[in-house]
Formats: sequence, C-alpha cells, structure tokens
Amino acid sequence: MKPKLILALDVDDLRRAKYFINKLYPTIKIFKVGVHLFTACGPQVIEFIRKKGAEAFLDLKYFDIPNTVAGAVRQAVRMRVKMLTMHILGDEEMIKAALAAAKGEARKLKIKRPLLIGVTVLTSKEANFSDVLTLARIGIDSGLDGVVCSVREAGLLRKKFKKRFVIVTPGIRQGTSAKFDQKRTATIEEAIKAGSDYLVVGRPILQAQNPLSVAKELASGK
Repeated sequence: MKPKLILALDVDDLRRAKYFINKLYPTIKIFKVGVHLFTACGPQVIEFIRKKGAEAFLDLKYFDIPNTVAGAVRQAVRMRVKMLTMHILGDEEMIKAALAAAKGEARKLKIKRPLLIGVTVLTSKEANFSDVLTLARIGIDSGLDGVVCSVREAGLLRKKFKKRFVIVTPGIRQGTSAKFDQKRTATIEEAIKAGSDYLVVGRPILQAQNPLSVAKELASGK
C-alpha cells in the first residue's frame, strides 16, 4: 500500500511554512503543525494549509485539566483540522472531555470531527513496550481514535488490540538518513509492515537539497 505521508512543518515562521506547502502539495497532502510553528504564527498556518487544499494535523499534545483541554479541542474543531494530539498521561477524564467537546462542536458546525490521537512515549526517548501498551490501552479504552508510537511498538499493538485504531508513526527516515534527536526511527517499509497508518517525516525532507524529489520517493513507499 502507499503510505499516508505527513510532513512535519518544523520551521520558524509562516513564510518558510508556505514555501514547503507550496512546493510539496499535492505530493504531500497532510501537514503537521507543532508547538514551534503554532507559537510563531497561530491559526494562520492552518488556514493557509486548508486554502491550499491540504489537511492539517495539529500536534500540540494537549495535557491539562479536562475543561481546559476541552476548550482547546473546540477551537481546533473550528479550524477544521484533520487530527490533533493529546498526552494520554492526562488521564481518562481529560480524554473523555476532549472527545465530548470534539463531537459537540463538530455537530454544531455540521462537519466531521477531527481524529483524536493519543501520545504514548515520545520517539525522542527509549521506551519499554509495557509502558506504551499501558498508555495505549488507557487511550483506546477512553475513546481515542488512535495513538502515536514508533514502529517498534506498532506491530505489537496491532496484535494486542482487536479494535481497529489509527497508528501515527513519527521518526520516519530513508535508509541512510540521520536519526537526529530521534531514538526510535524507522524506514517507510518497516512502518508499513508494522501496520502504521500515517507516517510523519520532517528533516529528511526539510533539509534535503531537493525536498520534492525526496517527498516523491517517500510517498511512493520507498
């Protein structure tokens, strides 16, 4: 299968973000906006992504009291993002409040709600599978649509849960790409084999001499 590739827009400002969106769409159709870029330019980048015809993945990893997270999720729904993240460590009450807020706001706007994706253990850290499994179970049982995890855990999670859920895998690299600050990286082939649904790539494309060429290669499943 062809992977659903997401570009992590880990850049400093809206001008640079626009450059990559214009250059890489429609080879890449989903762009991830994290705390770095969102702090720099806020909803403007989400609006630009959507006007281009692409979809936005808001990766702010919400982690706060239930009421605060619910309010943030409502705002994200209004921006029409495709998916958003929260830390499963925020607990079941926080997750259920976020889910209720997403459903309610989407119903009010008569749109499809975004996917709510739970962060297990960051791929910049080493992790025991038991820790990832515990968090994934909390998230999925609480109603999340899926989880973020590395390839190391993706295949094992698929075997542990009968329920269908989304797996987002960051740290995707070409075979010879540097790991940078990621500990648990993987190639496209490894991620597909493990059962990942969405594959997040950042610096291997952003720092390439020919970003479009690298994006096309990765999008082809190589």
